[in-house]
Formats: sequence, structure tokens, C-alpha cells
Amino acid sequence: MARCEVCGNDYGMTFEVHAQGAVHVFDCFACAIHRMAPICEHCRVQIIGQGVEADGKWYCGAHCARADGKAGIVDRV
Repeated sequence: MARCEVCGNDYGMTFEVHAQGAVHVFDCFACAIHRMAPICEHCRVQIIGQGVEADGKWYCGAHCARADGKAGIVDRV
């Protein structure tokens, strides 16, 4: 069994996330989101969807990017 790196649960059905050369072990999606999801630079919410990137910063959507002074950012529809 493997131990979740967020909550420490020693669980037989953990899963691995491979990202940017590192391997992370979680027991549920909630723990994976807690550790892996970027934070919106404007409203500080965890970005679970696609979000938008501007000048190397992540935002939950175009509204927050524009509110933070980023021009020309639009949501994809």
C-alpha cells in the first residue's frame, strides 16, 4: 500500500500523478486537487478547470485576468 502525500492515508487504491518530472501519490481526487491545482492570481481560488495564463501567471478565467490588468484575454467558448 502507498501513503497519500496530502492526508497521509495508507490506502490500497492510491494513484500516481506524474507531472513536471515528479511523481505524486494520492488516495482521492480531492487530495490531488489540493496539492496540484494552481491558484488564481486575482481571486485566489484553486483552478480546477482550464483557466487562462497571462504573462506567466494563472487565472481562473478571463474576468480575473482582466481585473488584474491583463489586456486582450478572453475565455475560450
